[in-house]
Amino acid sequence: MSLVLLRRKRLTRLLPALVAVSALILAGAPGAGVAVASTGSAAPTVLTGRQLAASWQAPLSTQGRYVVDARGNRFKLKAGNWDGSQSHYQGSGDMTDPANNEAGEVSNNIPIGLDRAPIAKILADFHSLGLNTIRLPYADEMIDDDSTVPDSAVKANPQLRGKTPLEVYDAVVKALTGDGFAVVLNDHTTTYHWCCGLDGNERWDSGQSTQKWEDDWLFMVDRYKDNKRVVGADLRNEVRRDTWDDPNWGWGNDKDEYAAFQEAGDKILQDDPDMLIIMEGINWYGIPLNGLEYGRPLLHSLVNLSPTLIKSNKLVESVHFYGYIGPNYTGVASGPGHTNDWPYEKFPVDQLKQLVNDEALFVTQSGEHFTAPVWVSEFGAAGTGESDPLEPAWFHNFTDILAASDTDFAIWPLVGWTDANGKQQDNWAALSYDANGNRTHSLEQDWRAADWNKLVNAPGKTGKVAKADHWNMLDLDFRSQNESAYILANPVQTPGNRQGSCTDGERLIGLSREKHRGLCTDVNQPAAGDGDWEVVTDAKYTTDDWAPGWEKAQCPQGSFVAGYSMWDTAFTGVMCEPAAGDLGTSNRVVWMDRGDNPPLTPTQIGYDWAPYDYKGQCDTDEYLAGVAFNWSSSQKYHDTPDALLCRPLD
Repeated sequence: MSLVLLRRKRLTRLLPALVAVSALILAGAPGAGVAVASTGSAAPTVLTGRQLAASWQAPLSTQGRYVVDARGNRFKLKAGNWDGSQSHYQGSGDMTDPANNEAGEVSNNIPIGLDRAPIAKILADFHSLGLNTIRLPYADEMIDDDSTVPDSAVKANPQLRGKTPLEVYDAVVKALTGDGFAVVLNDHTTTYHWCCGLDGNERWDSGQSTQKWEDDWLFMVDRYKDNKRVVGADLRNEVRRDTWDDPNWGWGNDKDEYAAFQEAGDKILQDDPDMLIIMEGINWYGIPLNGLEYGRPLLHSLVNLSPTLIKSNKLVESVHFYGYIGPNYTGVASGPGHTNDWPYEKFPVDQLKQLVNDEALFVTQSGEHFTAPVWVSEFGAAGTGESDPLEPAWFHNFTDILAASDTDFAIWPLVGWTDANGKQQDNWAALSYDANGNRTHSLEQDWRAADWNKLVNAPGKTGKVAKADHWNMLDLDFRSQNESAYILANPVQTPGNRQGSCTDGERLIGLSREKHRGLCTDVNQPAAGDGDWEVVTDAKYTTDDWAPGWEKAQCPQGSFVAGYSMWDTAFTGVMCEPAAGDLGTSNRVVWMDRGDNPPLTPTQIGYDWAPYDYKGQCDTDEYLAGVAFNWSSSQKYHDTPDALLCRPLD
């Protein structure tokens, strides 16, 4: 069937959901280290470009649930989406005909508004909204488009005449960063097309190969590498089902978003270690028919399988949220695609908070394998002329939730047009300009103003952010996963066909018995030594038989386990990293052949990094020195790690 997902009063756009709060994520509640800003309907403090530039230092990274700048200070993404480079074309008819473009706005594949107002004026208006970050969507097609934009498309910015869409994008990036804004590059679509539905842009590999998508990302990262205020790579917008296939999280095939995003993120960080890697979850799976399985999982998949990158302080998770859709509701009001499920705007506030915490903001909890900042990189509502009685109440409740949880955000969209009769063509836009360049509307002039100002002015964590501990997963179900930059630069040979290594600065502290998963941490991490890593597959360094009857792979004294290897489903050896100082030598054997060791707490069960499998884990004041296992080349599918040798760090 044709799955068309509609935005109320705005035509094709499937936008995700879920963002909210619960008490366990209110780590930024007022207290020590938290500045309390004024709230209510007061307009945001307006910074000049010079003031904004001086307020933060690139590059950005993460500490636990917070994004921080190069000084270690919290940098809350108060952002907006300046769209247009992905196109407003709806996919049928003449691209230059307003009737075939979203809201009648022909973007000419460049950011909206450059035909109407000088870029300096547009940026000044961004400042007036209290923004510090701009998400800048684009289509992959822009990269190879050597056509020049029409002069009419840049009428208010004649310096951009004769440029290609990519060159205009360059100029916009330069202007934004020169005026103090952080810029996030967003791969929105493959082709020039308004998102989202069954539009040929559903996944990163829609209309192109995964390799082409990765190559395009490296092209974009290289292009702006010297401009450190280009802070992030938002890997792909709203991954969703196409006509025939669902995306998945961790299945190991060509529809596996988990694998594709980790691979692309690592390649980007190898090219530019300063970039934030921003990942959305799965926006939609299944065919929306009553009786079938379908829904909008967003970040829920991270509960048991979370991404790990070659730099632990560069991952930001992202979600989108709109009131007219829901966790199992497409937003289609009637006909194909409509179901009897509720949109978010119908849920009572308490249920909404719980829903979106379960599917998004749980990620901000500290000390978990999935802990990361969550950025609500799209949300919004129609302003002037809104006729849905539920929309204002939802926007009010939702901004309350964002403010209370101190969550990073970005409104959609920033810029729209006003027609010759003075009517906004897109009443979702935060700012509107007429053909003469006059700003005819701002969200500060409609019913959204008080809620927007409340959000921008909300109290939250400011200043220095304490160093956060990292916990990260390795998953060797279908492939190798080397997250050590050292190993990627200095490959080692291991028996079998898969190997996994922890991010540099972390050590392996846990293994699962049959699901091929590992747990890494930097808690109490010993300093790394200067020597080479060593692969150990036998007991040659074992001085006492700590697991009689089992094969053993043990690191030499002075080294700790930082990786492991598999042969299909069989454990084959450990990868040992030398420590800079002395390590303890007393033994504690953790058996996991008959159950989890240590037993899981209720919270750990809920966030199990290897569900339905036995696991062993050393304590945080210990290091993993060796693994006991049974091995037979003729029975390799039955060989599992059964015990861990844990030793004190000092």
